[in-house]
This record gives sequence, structure tokens and C-alpha cells, in this order.
Amino acid sequence: MIATVTLNPSLDRHVAVEGLILDDTNRWLSYKRESGGKGINVSRVVKELGGKTIAYGFVGGFSGRTLRAILKQQGVPYDFTPIKAEIRSNFIITDLKTHCQTRISAPGPRVSAGELKKLMAKVISLKPRPSYMVMAGSVPPGVPYYIYRDLVHDMKALGITTVLDSADLWLQEGIKAKPDVVKPNVREAQTAMGVELTSQEDIVSAVKTLIRKGINIAAISCGREGMVIGDKNAIYRVVPPSVDVMSTVGAGDSSVAGLVFKLSGGGSLEEASRFAVAAGTAATMTPGTELCHKRDVELLLPLITVERLPL
Repeated sequence: MIATVTLNPSLDRHVAVEGLILDDTNRWLSYKRESGGKGINVSRVVKELGGKTIAYGFVGGFSGRTLRAILKQQGVPYDFTPIKAEIRSNFIITDLKTHCQTRISAPGPRVSAGELKKLMAKVISLKPRPSYMVMAGSVPPGVPYYIYRDLVHDMKALGITTVLDSADLWLQEGIKAKPDVVKPNVREAQTAMGVELTSQEDIVSAVKTLIRKGINIAAISCGREGMVIGDKNAIYRVVPPSVDVMSTVGAGDSSVAGLVFKLSGGGSLEEASRFAVAAGTAATMTPGTELCHKRDVELLLPLITVERLPL
């Protein structure tokens, strides 16, 4: 079982236009609502890949009811903690003419101390306990910036393998609890570690630094250039083939899901990293807020290049 925690879920609203004109009326060609939030996306992909999952997090308001209805329709199990406030809505505008994508993200609702306490109690008392817990995404107002540090500590005390995918101070604090797996992108790693990552050598050095800090598996995703990932025994550069990119929404979340899905099944780090990059690349081949499809992941797997780097 791969459980996920999404502290700041969203209802993502995606529109496609043919030539976005600023300061004028635009007519959309298509519109779609989808469940959002990094942990929820991971659960969606684990389900797509054939794994067992359950999504935890906050939900409230009309948007929250809509999110639950979408997940139920998709067959993604969840056990959300209700809050009084409305969950956020994010907006994604894809310009089909320029192939540019504009994202407008909300900070999220204010969560009370009592609501947070209920979620923490629920997650700590999980039965049966999952083998992996993925904690991902931003933190809404009212939730302490060190929440991931506390969650990682509590989950590790229960013997659950912890995975952290966040940014900024949330990631910086979470790393202090030494999660088993972290997967920032280059920008997130730069901010959390306070270093400039302008070359592959810099990224490899950052991965090694994270491992020295007590992280079992550290991965830094590099967009079209793939991923650098390692543990105390090996460092790999994993590169995808060139594909036609339709949308980058959820690519990183798909990578995390692919990585954890393969690791939870007993796959080696090399196998899991190949699967992670295939899943992330497959997500870019789908429009809007769609994530990866299993058939695309399987087609991409033999096209992924894995290079072992010196320790």
C-alpha cells in the first residue's frame, strides 16, 4: 500500500485557447476539471499503474465535494479530513497556438489547529499501515511550516518508508527529519539547499550532499534532461527520449509515483529510476491536467537511457 498526504489539495480547472490575447476576451476551446494536489496526483498514477493506494488530506466546500466525486469516479481510494473552508482552485491555461502554458495557483484555505490535529491523528493511526507514505505539495495557511518534519518523524517511528516532495521552507525543514526518499526539481533543490545548480556536476554534488545528510535515496528532476538519482551505493543519470510535449502538469508527481511504485515492488534503484523517468515523460504526452497512462510508460521504458556515474 502506498499512502499519500496532500495538505493543500485543489480542484484544477484547465482551459485551452487558440492564441491567448492579454487584456481582451478569449474563447476557450475546451474546459476540464480535475482533482489536484501533488499527493493526490501520486495516488492517481499509482492506481493507473496497478498499485494499491489511498489518499489523505483536507477537503472542504463545493470544490471539495467535486474533488471527491472525481476521485470516486476514477476509482482512487481516499480518506479525507473535512475542513470548514473551501479548498483552493488552480487554473491552467494552455495556448494551442504558441504551446505555452500559464498556471495560476492559489495559496489554499486557512486550516485550523483542530482540523490539523484530526488529520495527524488519522494518519498516525492508519491500519493496516502502508509500506510507503508520500508527503507532497505546498502547505496551506494555518499549518506550521515544519509540518513535514513532524510527519516524517512520526511515520518513520511507525516503520513506514517516507517520501517527501515539496519546496521552499517546507522541504528544507522536512529534510531535517531525514526522509527515506526526496525528489525536488532543480529549482526546489537550489532554494532548499541554498546553492546554485547550473551544471550536471552541481546537481550530482547536491544529490551526494542530500545522501550525506541521511537521505536514503535522493533524486533531482531536471525536466527534459531527466533525473539524477542516487543512494550510498550508486549515482545514476537517467535521460528520456525526445517526445512531443502537450503539458507538463503533473510530470513530477508521475515521476514520484513511478519511483515509489517500482521500489515498493522490490525493484532496484536503477529499475525504479528508469520507471520514474518513463512515468514523468509519459505525463508530458497527455493534454492539460491528465497524468501518465500505463501503456505510454511501458512503451517508453526501453527508450530510457541510464548512465551510472562515479560516486
